[in-house]
Amino acid sequence: MEEGLRSVHAHMRELGLAALAHANWHAHCVSPDNDYWAELSVIQAAHATEILIKARIAQEHPLLIFETLPKPATQSAMPLSVADLIENGRTYQYADLPHRLWATTGVELADVDRYRAFGRLRNAIQHFTAPPRDVTQETLEFIFEVVDPFINQCWGLFAIDHNEDYEPYSVFVPALVRRGIRFLVSPEMLDHLEYAELDWPQDGAYRSEMEKRFAVAPK
Repeated sequence: MEEGLRSVHAHMRELGLAALAHANWHAHCVSPDNDYWAELSVIQAAHATEILIKARIAQEHPLLIFETLPKPATQSAMPLSVADLIENGRTYQYADLPHRLWATTGVELADVDRYRAFGRLRNAIQHFTAPPRDVTQETLEFIFEVVDPFINQCWGLFAIDHNEDYEPYSVFVPALVRRGIRFLVSPEMLDHLEYAELDWPQDGAYRSEMEKRFAVAPK
């Protein structure tokens, strides 16, 4: 195996986190120049999750993300290279990744049904149109109920820390609170916001859960 393949998981993880930041940005803001930010948040979130799951699988071994591998021309052919895989390899598809993740790493997604439903939503938007419902809410619920616990379990990361807002916490976090989105509280977020600063909704169950998360968040 070519030496460059050994660090491919690190590249994939950083790319996935960048796509996640883009999804969060599209999901809590609007643009006067683009009417499709809600739809783009779905596409970006699904793409980010696919890359991040593959990154965790590739961390075990980079070839585990491939469903089909190139065949050598001869028994004495050179080891697989990145170029070989780009040209002739085929990675596992979105729908297959939860089982592949579990089989290769033992990691289980928090809500596989939501993961699959979100994949169907992404496909509908890409090929047809957005359904007549709040897809922004669905994106944020997906990110913070599926992706957030996944990246936290695998790498100790927090989805709240990955967004492209120029004020990444003072705007984004209140937007999540208004929508009743449950999120993991990161140390970096606590450096910028305190529990008492937020305008909590009347939903007692949501507020109680988030109060616990603030209390147990790593300092």
